[in-house]
Amino acid sequence: MQILSHTLLLSAACGLAASAAVNLQDKRSIVKRDGVTYNVFEHAATGAKMEFVKNSGICETTPGVNQYSGYLSVGDNMNMWFWFFESRANASSAPLAAWFNGGPGCSSMIGLFQENGPCHFVNGEKKPSLNKYSFNEYANVLYVDQPIGVGFSYGTDDVTSTKTAAPYVWKLLQAFYAQFPQYENRDFGIFTESYGGHYGPEFAYHIQEQNEGIKNGSVEGEKINLVALGINNGWFDTKLQEGAYIDYAYKNSYKQIIDDSQRSSLEDSLKNDCLPAVEQCLSSGSDSDCQDASSTCGDIENTIIQAADFDVYDVREPSDDPYPPATYSSYLADSSVVKAIGAKSTYQECPNGPYNKFASTGDNPRSFLSELSSVVKSGIQVLVWAGDADWICNYIGVQRVAEAVEFDGSSQFSNATLKPYTVNGTKKGEYKSVDNFSYLRVYGAGHEVPYYQPAVSLQVFKQTMQQQAIKST
Repeated sequence: MQILSHTLLLSAACGLAASAAVNLQDKRSIVKRDGVTYNVFEHAATGAKMEFVKNSGICETTPGVNQYSGYLSVGDNMNMWFWFFESRANASSAPLAAWFNGGPGCSSMIGLFQENGPCHFVNGEKKPSLNKYSFNEYANVLYVDQPIGVGFSYGTDDVTSTKTAAPYVWKLLQAFYAQFPQYENRDFGIFTESYGGHYGPEFAYHIQEQNEGIKNGSVEGEKINLVALGINNGWFDTKLQEGAYIDYAYKNSYKQIIDDSQRSSLEDSLKNDCLPAVEQCLSSGSDSDCQDASSTCGDIENTIIQAADFDVYDVREPSDDPYPPATYSSYLADSSVVKAIGAKSTYQECPNGPYNKFASTGDNPRSFLSELSSVVKSGIQVLVWAGDADWICNYIGVQRVAEAVEFDGSSQFSNATLKPYTVNGTKKGEYKSVDNFSYLRVYGAGHEVPYYQPAVSLQVFKQTMQQQAIKST
């Protein structure tokens, strides 16, 4: 499972040439290794090499729908895993979306197999079946394991923070476009969750900076036509969201976790210890101050976790029976599956190594509200949403972040009342939208919203990718 708690489980060179002369030097070949046939693409502009298997027959079995799984070298001994699925509808014209799970340091195979991918596990089955609510019902979807060391990615991990992760993601997309040039001018969206409250704003902001550099000639590369950003149950801003741990634990729709006395004590800790430490982190920006803030505020979270028996990702479940079940991870340990998809490492869902590097720079309490505001101001469609049974990145804190975003419609958005959100006439949550910015609370959903409410998730995904404010149907 992915995690955002402070203590619980809690740049690359990117100048890319894209001239016709350089592209003529790109190399393509077929290599057979250990019984696996790889398509090899060597990108002259970056020196990157992509090796992938086409149509492994794993997960997506819809006739005529292509899939590609493999590696892109984004640096010396830095092999980033990707799994790409064409859209089941109009792949030649459908938009492109990328999915990133959080952590920091958790695999996007979580999203692929448990949430919004072409296949899922039903009723304890050991093999997946087709998911009719997959995001590739509408779009071409790219799942990425980053940073290096996460999931099936392997090699040297130079990433120590959200900001140092972003250039590698941009480089991966540049090489992806070089291999699959038909997607260069498509509408592109980023969807993410959990620590994606850091990733999403920063990745989108970095892409927009690179686009501006390409426009003024300071950066060489392909412009990425970013039109949408969606983040569910995200961790954006400790200053705004830490107190929501206490508020949600005291009063939510499902389970009271702390009593009046515990609440009072925790609020004292928040006021006297946690928030001053966060202010010091934000003021100085030093790794040591931000590490201290992470540890100090983590004491609040640990106290709440110890107060009652509950799953931090779904308060309706006990702590010793995490939900949803991790059936997929056993599937990805099957040697025949690993061989078929072209993976070259042992799958690791949320390894400690990459996480510890983020912890060493105090990345967690650093705020990405400014980047989120900048992205909203840029005019692309932005959706911030949350399942209301999740505690670790709960909807109370997420709504506070949404109402703190600065854009032309900020005042109108903050003062707007929530309206029922329906799918085919059935109420599934409540929302508000102003201009290109939407917030949605999803009823009856834990941390991984698409697992619990797949029809809702596909509907809001489509609407956001279509550059619409979300609306009831």
